[in-house]
Amino acid sequence: MIRRQFVKTAAVALAGSMLIPEFLTAGPNYPKKLVGLQLYSVREDMKKDALGTLKQLSGMGYRYAEHANYIDRKFYGWTAKEFKKVLDDLGMKMPSGHTVFSSAHWDDSKKDFTDKWKYTVEDAAVLGQQFVISPSMEDKVRREPEALKKFMELFNKNGELCQKSGMKFGYHNHDFEFSEKHGDKTLFDIILSSTDPKLVMQQLDTGNLYNGGAKAIDVVKKYPGRFESWHVKDEILSSGGHEKYDSTILGKGIVGIREILTIATKAGGPNHFIIEQEAYQGIAPLECMRQNMEIMKSWGYKA
Repeated sequence: MIRRQFVKTAAVALAGSMLIPEFLTAGPNYPKKLVGLQLYSVREDMKKDALGTLKQLSGMGYRYAEHANYIDRKFYGWTAKEFKKVLDDLGMKMPSGHTVFSSAHWDDSKKDFTDKWKYTVEDAAVLGQQFVISPSMEDKVRREPEALKKFMELFNKNGELCQKSGMKFGYHNHDFEFSEKHGDKTLFDIILSSTDPKLVMQQLDTGNLYNGGAKAIDVVKKYPGRFESWHVKDEILSSGGHEKYDSTILGKGIVGIREILTIATKAGGPNHFIIEQEAYQGIAPLECMRQNMEIMKSWGYKA
């Protein structure tokens, strides 16, 4: 029944019917610039007490959040409608979310996305998202040039699918996009040259790329205006683990994040500044998020 309803809705959209819910046609309405939080930053707190954690974040001044948990059509255990109400009650909104798009979400025999992925887009629209972002890429896709080329075609098709609901598809970098190459081009260069910016946005993680041997300032200068959203992240040398750098409280690392924010803003982007911190140097994650918000405010970026 749900699948038939989805197909029916798509058909009505093509016909231009006025009966379609507004969230599926008008697209979300957000301020030109916003500061939010990637909830992966407080992942353990969200596991223990999602509602309590969101209440604390709201109390700190966070009005926008980005999810990192969508399983079996539920966000942190809530359906899309339930989660939207939770956020609405707290004065919060969800402008973007992370759900990995993989080759398994495309049915090549039907030349169409699977129902599972269509549900992902549908539920994102219910939440009022502006961006549906995939935060990673399969090894088998990224390591074969022809497979990567075909996958980038699916990125653009994904953009077309999301566009029907007033949203954009997006991609979020880690480190391998800068350390791995096909010929003389990095995967990041290939991704940006192969995707239509009108359909596919890029979310630049200003910290992850350091582990791939790149520097955020160089990437911002090379691709001015290509990043509609950022993961605002600072980095320090790691004291352990398999990566050279770990994230830290904004302004305490080596990224030069304030300078990069200024340069990027003058170049026409980003519009979303999504704070993310994954390592905490002994400070409680929620306390780190409080400090990060205060730092962004002190730099002139309003929540």
